[in-house]
Amino acid sequence: MTHDELIPKRRTGNGGQGRNSGVRSFVLPSSPVIRHSPFRVARAGFTLIELLVVMAIVVILAGLILATAGYVQNKGKRSRAEAEIAAMSAALENYKADNGVYPSDSITNNFDVGTTSLSDYAPPSLRLYEYLSGDTNHDRTVDSKSYFPFKPNQLSPTDQSVAITAIRDPFGNPYGYSTMKASNPAKNGYNPTFDLWSLCDGALGTDQTKWLKNW
Repeated sequence: MTHDELIPKRRTGNGGQGRNSGVRSFVLPSSPVIRHSPFRVARAGFTLIELLVVMAIVVILAGLILATAGYVQNKGKRSRAEAEIAAMSAALENYKADNGVYPSDSITNNFDVGTTSLSDYAPPSLRLYEYLSGDTNHDRTVDSKSYFPFKPNQLSPTDQSVAITAIRDPFGNPYGYSTMKASNPAKNGYNPTFDLWSLCDGALGTDQTKWLKNW
């Protein structure tokens, strides 16, 4: 509403033309006319291509997260295996200090480090458990002097009601323990004392780049 529209206007009476009847009135502006456009605005939405792009981005992000989580988990297992190998090696040194020799027998003396059979790892690993834990019956009770207190998650099987079959690394495989080189320098082996290692992700045979070992 403009200023001019609010100015009062005079209107003449019926008795004569040009004479002011003295009655004032205000002229209000008329309401704006609402006009409807014949075109309707299209409702916003996702196209099929946009949905496919979003789904592809979600799949890529999920793959990156899983890959990162797997890497972190694998790195944590390797770090734990390194710590366990170092701790068992220290326990073996204590065993030698008391007994004059590192623990060995026909099983550990004939266990080839380069073997490719995972089932061959359990017997020497079990012998190592006997020597370090003092549990000769594999029933999780100490029968003689213990040099290493194994936790339940370090043993296979983890079920504490079942007899132990091997020392279990963080990847679920038996630790490798060999005294083949110590029993005969001409035989296969790496250390003149003992060889102790973890297969980590299960790489066997000549591919030792993925192993964690004391040589």
